[in-house]
Amino acid sequence: MDKDRAGIQSVEVGFALLQALVEARGPLALKDLAHAAAMPAAKAHRYLVSYQRSGLVKQDPATSRYDLGPMALQLGLAALRRSDAVRLAREHMPDWLERLGHTVALAVWGNHGATIVHWEEPPHGTTGHLRLGDVMPLLSSATGRCFGAWLPAARTGPALERELAQARLAGRNDLPQTAADAHLLFAQVRSQGIASVVDTLLPSVVALCAPVFDARGQLVLGITSLGTQATFDPAPDGAMAQHLQAIAAQLSHELGYSPAEPSLPR
Repeated sequence: MDKDRAGIQSVEVGFALLQALVEARGPLALKDLAHAAAMPAAKAHRYLVSYQRSGLVKQDPATSRYDLGPMALQLGLAALRRSDAVRLAREHMPDWLERLGHTVALAVWGNHGATIVHWEEPPHGTTGHLRLGDVMPLLSSATGRCFGAWLPAARTGPALERELAQARLAGRNDLPQTAADAHLLFAQVRSQGIASVVDTLLPSVVALCAPVFDARGQLVLGITSLGTQATFDPAPDGAMAQHLQAIAAQLSHELGYSPAEPSLPR
């Protein structure tokens, strides 16, 4: 084996025990843990003794069951502290542009709403006049609808009230007119798993926005892709939506999100 690629096989074998504890719903007995790691109980016990000494694993003296220890918690917290959704997303941008073939933008929730913090476009792409720092409306943009759907209502409430008043004043019958209408729209977005708009913000521009969640199941980022009606499929169940959802799901996974965790802290 190439020297740079050589490793310690016993470390890799023992990792199966830690992986089994990560995936378990609670502490495991030795036989169950060994079975999950596909190794004899005697062999598993030797690894567990060392893991207990290092703090990666702990054993309940009353039940003799094993669980992740304090050092495992410290490792997880350190990894989360060093995870940054925007930084990770920017690293993936070249691949996303190649896969999607359309402009990709990243947004976070700022002091004034859903704010564009980065965007890139492929050759012959269109930004739809995007600018860094642009605040996207909750009701008429895919980005805003994504945040409206998955952020707590207390955070989006002031922006929503302002936009509803503006929509009524402008006679925008294509947009929700009441808070109840808006929440029905947001519920539809959640059921689809992605936000979509067609010609509601900019003429002839359509867009999709998929949510990215962190380890706590909270929305931390919206990934938006947009294009013209002639070249971009904005259908929530279309191929473009599926690609964008897969991208967002992978980034959420890298941030520690598990689909079993709640993703709507309303």
